[in-house]
Amino acid sequence: MSFAGSSMIDPFGRSISYLRVSVTDRCDFRCTYCMAEDMAFLPKKDLLSLEELDRLCTVFIEKGVKKLRLTGGEPLVRKNIMHLVRQLSRHLESGALEELTLTTNGSQLARFARELADCGVKRINVSLDTLDPEKFRTITRWGDLSKVMAGIEAAGAAGLKIKINAVALKGFNDSELPEMLRWAHGRGMDLTVIETMPMGEIDADRTDQYLPLSQLRADLERRFTLTDIPYKTGGPARYVEVAETGGRMGFITPLTHNFCESCNRVRLTCTGMLYMCLGQNDDADLRAPLRASEGNELLSNAIDEAIGRKPKGHDFVIDRRTSRPAVARHMSVTGG
Repeated sequence: MSFAGSSMIDPFGRSISYLRVSVTDRCDFRCTYCMAEDMAFLPKKDLLSLEELDRLCTVFIEKGVKKLRLTGGEPLVRKNIMHLVRQLSRHLESGALEELTLTTNGSQLARFARELADCGVKRINVSLDTLDPEKFRTITRWGDLSKVMAGIEAAGAAGLKIKINAVALKGFNDSELPEMLRWAHGRGMDLTVIETMPMGEIDADRTDQYLPLSQLRADLERRFTLTDIPYKTGGPARYVEVAETGGRMGFITPLTHNFCESCNRVRLTCTGMLYMCLGQNDDADLRAPLRASEGNELLSNAIDEAIGRKPKGHDFVIDRRTSRPAVARHMSVTGG
């Protein structure tokens, strides 16, 4: 049974056209603001198979999703992940899907960049918080910056458009961000900076890490001319043009200025849980209806029910009185 042409409208009149899918909660890094060092990962039996992920994504596409982003954890560490990418690329060829993309830490890009491009992936986001090899090892706990740089180079050579995502961390990379901006723009890459989000128990104190991007922007404007522009990629970033470099810079500000009023996104975890909001605990189990029937009617109805209770916005806050995370699950579970 096909549901093509139907669209998902939430209670606030927002059309849901963007699905982010966490294909694994596992990662080959342990970034200090994202994970605890001794993370307990989900048992593999709890994960959806690649075939189930394909089926779920296909139903969402039939219901109006135009943009699909694969995330993790680190999506490229999922075994046989390129089989899923290749399967999903058929929706690009049919025109049902406008964009298939992914967010990666870059560690596996040297292996997969060419194949991603062959599957119709046009652009990717690479998470990178510092250009200093020692600081990189510190923040990722065991990452190798040279591997990431080789991956970025391979992605560029394969024709992929690259956006660098950096989490702004007070006292860690705030002084380095002007250099990162020049580095990214000098290589034709956009740079987006992100406020740290209160998700999951980690070893660090987020109140010590938190840098409001309003403060960062004010600091940058002492060196650069930033002009607001209406450019959008479908996500929550607000963009500026940097006169001195000719490049674009994005700001994702869930705490100082949330972006909920225009939210067009839902997130699917690798266990089949649908989160209608990154910063709320309301969810919907799609694994049960997925496995209960070979047809997709139960699944489609479950998606409709979930979208029908998408909240207006999140309740993220970071201050000394609320040092506990706003939501208990780690970012790696929900998908970055």
